[in-house]
Amino acid sequence: MKRTLKDMDISGKRVLMRADFNVPLDKNGTITDDSRIRAALPSINYILENGAKLVLMSHLGRPKGEVKTEFCLNPVAEKLSSLLDREVKKLDDCVGEDVEEAVQDMNDGDIILLENLRFHSEEKKNDPAFAKHLASLGDIFIEDAFGTCHRAHASTVGVTEYLPSAAGFLVEKEIEYFEKVTKNPDKPFCLILGGAKVSDKIPLIENMLDKIDYLLIGGAMAYTFLKSRHKGIGASRCEDGLLDTVSRIFKSASEKKVSIFLPCDHIVAKEIKPDAEVKTVDENIPDNWIGLDIGPKTVRNYEEVLKEAKTIVWNGPVGLFEMAPFSGGTRALAEFISKLDATTVIGGGDTASAVNQLNLGNKMSHMSTGGGASLEYLEGKELPGIAALNDK
Repeated sequence: MKRTLKDMDISGKRVLMRADFNVPLDKNGTITDDSRIRAALPSINYILENGAKLVLMSHLGRPKGEVKTEFCLNPVAEKLSSLLDREVKKLDDCVGEDVEEAVQDMNDGDIILLENLRFHSEEKKNDPAFAKHLASLGDIFIEDAFGTCHRAHASTVGVTEYLPSAAGFLVEKEIEYFEKVTKNPDKPFCLILGGAKVSDKIPLIENMLDKIDYLLIGGAMAYTFLKSRHKGIGASRCEDGLLDTVSRIFKSASEKKVSIFLPCDHIVAKEIKPDAEVKTVDENIPDNWIGLDIGPKTVRNYEEVLKEAKTIVWNGPVGLFEMAPFSGGTRALAEFISKLDATTVIGGGDTASAVNQLNLGNKMSHMSTGGGASLEYLEGKELPGIAALNDK
């Protein structure tokens, strides 16, 4: 078990906390979804209520080691100030003399937000000198950015070499749910996989086949599975190089008594655009038509399986959710799952965005904040940002 925030004596100390404020911005620099900032509030409030000084650090976007004004954290500082109803002092860098002076001058209950870590190329290289500079800004390190725990960077792994460390409340909850579903799930256990590419999901499937009872497949990745079963997929996306791999997955699933369910009808169009001509087809997709969502019969089939499940993990939308004509399958499954009496874990990224857009996040047991990190957890990998934290 990893140490958590509540295991630490933080009163009067400087707490250096890695948060995930990598939020989407529109072209005017306005935050379009603040859920990642809100997810950090329980840890932030606890630290402030317990009389500590809080130094927050995060990245935003992909500035590639250069200072780029569109990736400055000013909008995050403003949003955080309004959510907390107190001043969040935003600095112009994350290391250097000015930063050190500002941190030295802090009083208990003050909050500082450092500038984007990835303005320095040393962050992603996990450069020891850079990590040491960051660590000098705190007495204790709290990891609360699950979305970056699968990266061994200076602010996730490097700083733990120099400071006592623990998981924040967000990371603690992520560990609790992913440990439960990967080590000790209630049965029957149903895994729903969607998204574009089979190649992204192979290690996950191979790891989870030993744990699950049912695998429901949707999204563009379904067409590679359907083609391997000799179904007509029209002009749908297919990874032909993986057909043998998919056949092996079917064989392995049957040996492990795991039932795989594939779409039996499809929402199709000839072009991928919101106003394209759309129709529903059974089984085989005609030539020149592209499968872009699961059809109503598939939804009903999947609901029949899901209503028996005691654990459900969902990674990847089952259709092209961003376009209205192809969002119905994902919406129907999300609404159905939200009413079930089961442990429901939504893998981060696009699946979490889809469920949040439907305002159903609070109806799920756990909404993961990390797409890549949740994927690697389900693949059975150890996440460097969690492994580096002190044990209890």
